[in-house]
Amino acid sequence: MTQTVSLGLDTFGDVSRRPDGSHTPMDQVLRDVVDQAVLADQVGIDFIGLGEHHRDDFAISAPEIVLATIAGRTSRIHLGTAVTVLSSDDPVRAFQRFSTLNALSNGRAEAIMGRGSFSESYALFGYDMQDYDQLFEEKLDLFARLVREKKVSWQGQTRAPLRNQVVYPPLGPQGLTTWVGVGGSPESVVRVVRQDLQLMLAIIGGDPRRFLPYVDLYHRAVDQLGQKVRPIGVHSPGFVAETDEAAREALWPHYRDMFGRIGRERGWPPVTKDRYLAEVEQGSLYVGSVETVARKIASTVKALKIQRFDMKYATGPQPHGDLMDCIRLYGEKVIPMVRDILATDRAAA
Repeated sequence: MTQTVSLGLDTFGDVSRRPDGSHTPMDQVLRDVVDQAVLADQVGIDFIGLGEHHRDDFAISAPEIVLATIAGRTSRIHLGTAVTVLSSDDPVRAFQRFSTLNALSNGRAEAIMGRGSFSESYALFGYDMQDYDQLFEEKLDLFARLVREKKVSWQGQTRAPLRNQVVYPPLGPQGLTTWVGVGGSPESVVRVVRQDLQLMLAIIGGDPRRFLPYVDLYHRAVDQLGQKVRPIGVHSPGFVAETDEAAREALWPHYRDMFGRIGRERGWPPVTKDRYLAEVEQGSLYVGSVETVARKIASTVKALKIQRFDMKYATGPQPHGDLMDCIRLYGEKVIPMVRDILATDRAAA
């Protein structure tokens, strides 16, 4: 690895709880997310990604609007989605939102496209889950063309065709960095290469090194299809506090709440604290003190040979104040330590 790794944060705008146990209203959660992003900009974090969801435990359903607000209050941090659920969106409108955000932020916008980990948006916007694969395949193809071409001709089964269509506002000479979120499907990795986009691996459980075959597949596909090697990133959950014990104990009840609720929806077994601690110690939960989290991120960067790591810093109904403390530690201490570790390892190699 010869370049500096980019280190970012992601959030879905998880609805937090107040001290009395009541839920924070979504309008306040959205304002809190803006404040969190402003702090991330101030402490040197490279990227903030906002996830799109359409359910009562996450406040962000229109991430580009929140990102535009953040753009007006920040100066350097890159702004993107984590992810845009492109399958239930229109690629032309998505392109227009991102090209507008890119203009307003002076070229700091990044798109991360995906299918989403929840299904609510399909029924909400009138799509059939039976068309799951075709929707994403066709819409990603169209979005990729819009990013690359000034005039686009396209035809498919999921929307009206385009004939030499110019879409406004244009991106300008800097273009738009576009990633595709992938959860572990070999076909999805090859699709990213075929579309000449950037691979973002969503690793939310287990040893991150189990994703090394997907990184290897990416590079084999690049060679076979004659494409350019582009940065690879990883998205994983985490939380930073002053000590390992403080971080683990602070996150646990919120982790239990969120994964317990989702688990009941999907028929998963109940989450246990032992399983949670196993993920912290051996899996893809980056939870602990500054040094613990920094060393774990650096280990993943080296093992997977990636160029970007984004930590999902909010998991469940964590208080806004705890999230602000985590962001401050991540930007001021974790990121410099990760870079020092990687630089020392390169010098010793």
